[in-house]
Amino acid sequence: MKRKRARLIYNPTSGREEGKKRLPDLLAVLEKGGFETSCHATEGDGDAADAAAQAVEHEFDVVIAAGGDGTIHEVINGLADQERRPSLGIIPLGTTNDFARALGIPRHWRKAAELIVRGHQEVIDLGKVNDRYFINIAGGGSMTELTYEVPSKLKTVLGQLAYYMKGLEKLPRLRPIHLKIESKEQRFDGEAMLFLVANSNSVGGFEKLAPDARMNDGLLDVLILKKCHLADFVRAVTLALRGEHIHDKNVIYFQTDHMEIYSPDYTQLNLDGELGGTLPCHVSVLPSHLHIFTDQTGHSTYHERTELSDADEDRTLLANGANEDDEQEDKI
Repeated sequence: MKRKRARLIYNPTSGREEGKKRLPDLLAVLEKGGFETSCHATEGDGDAADAAAQAVEHEFDVVIAAGGDGTIHEVINGLADQERRPSLGIIPLGTTNDFARALGIPRHWRKAAELIVRGHQEVIDLGKVNDRYFINIAGGGSMTELTYEVPSKLKTVLGQLAYYMKGLEKLPRLRPIHLKIESKEQRFDGEAMLFLVANSNSVGGFEKLAPDARMNDGLLDVLILKKCHLADFVRAVTLALRGEHIHDKNVIYFQTDHMEIYSPDYTQLNLDGELGGTLPCHVSVLPSHLHIFTDQTGHSTYHERTELSDADEDRTLLANGANEDDEQEDKI
């Protein structure tokens, strides 16, 4: 059987440098599973997108993104405009891993690699904002700036805690923006704390933020949090943990396949946690645009771990290495 050619694009700083530490083991799992795999370590902004586009040019069968949501975002932007798009595999090594949560891709690197080896794929929608693409979330407003304001070094050291710290810092300075949103399903013209356009149900670690979202329904789920006091804002966030915020008086929730968003205020856009330009923008969905490796059972395994923890695996590898050294000494 012909071996498939895979290009592994990994962020060496993601997940407390987990990708860099696990690279030899990850390649071993993929090679054993029938993938002839080469790899590319990202070096800066835009590098993952360029590497993905080059993988298409060199006719790779599969592109695997190993990193956080930002790495995945860049990779899909390198693939989305291509006429022939390789299938996409995900190794979630980031802080929040929203996209992996939404598709139930295992958080543990080995289980995620084994899922790719099993080969089951689904076709999913992509979102588009002006001339850029997003796979999970687009948004604007003060709190949506968190993901690109937290330094990467702080995320590497503190993980999810870095976002909480930055969020607490920003709460007293929350300000509304004036928004005008037009779609065939909904019109809004007024002040809002933020808006979110979701392709999946998982955003910022909130796994029920867009409870009706499906990644293959040809629709985007829109949330608008109207201007409110700090106490109302905190209450809406608390309700969002249970998926009950869509019934809050300050929240507008609807689905659409395209819309226009304007603002007289300077408003930055967040695309999958990355800075995505500023308003105004045209938002649309590209139905059934990308094939991605998923769990055939449909069961979410994101939170599951392997029988051995990473620490146990490290100890096992060290022990095996020591045994090999002893065997070499015996031979000498």
